[in-house]
Amino acid sequence: MPFPRMPREKLLRYGSQALSDHELLAIFLRTGVPGQPVLRLSSTVLEHFNGINGVLKASFTEFCEHKGLGSAKYCQLQAAFELVKRSFNMQMAENKPFTCPALVKSFLLHNFKQTENERFACLFLNSKHHLLSFQYLFQGSISSTQVYPRTVAQYCLRLNASSVIFVHNHPSGDVQPSTADQVLTSHLIEVLKLIDVDVLDHFIIGLNKSFSMAEHGML
Repeated sequence: MPFPRMPREKLLRYGSQALSDHELLAIFLRTGVPGQPVLRLSSTVLEHFNGINGVLKASFTEFCEHKGLGSAKYCQLQAAFELVKRSFNMQMAENKPFTCPALVKSFLLHNFKQTENERFACLFLNSKHHLLSFQYLFQGSISSTQVYPRTVAQYCLRLNASSVIFVHNHPSGDVQPSTADQVLTSHLIEVLKLIDVDVLDHFIIGLNKSFSMAEHGML
């Protein structure tokens, strides 16, 4: 492959931002398979998984079923992905208050893992609205999750949180809050008032979509 088409050399000369998705992935894959050079393999992988996000979110079984991929490449990609997430989270926690819905949406895009069942999580914040911890607290069925306000309050006290943001997913993809979602949110607000913890927002996550109850005046 003539210089500078080789991804590594191109990266060294022009920087990582100059590389396409399939060139960046090719650096991780390192080698192709018979009949498929590494750049062609990376292109077919991206096409099969509908882009880099699909590659990173593929299960171990799904990933390894694709020709040319295996456990070593899966571990390398997942380790790199986790390092990026931790770096991103550290910057968010240290530098930016979680008072802007757009910022929270960006955080959730990187951190909230979609499942076939509903999950309820909390972002616990300090008095300056910086992130203390992101925790999954409850998991339920495909259509509902049992949330216990007492458990949420215990986590707030344990982490010395001053405020909290709720988030749960709708596996159906519909991000509109149900009546049950609104009732639960109101109940949690009342419970947490007793321990001086403010509820800043409640996000509902769907398929690449999100809904902020605070943005829609529902808190």
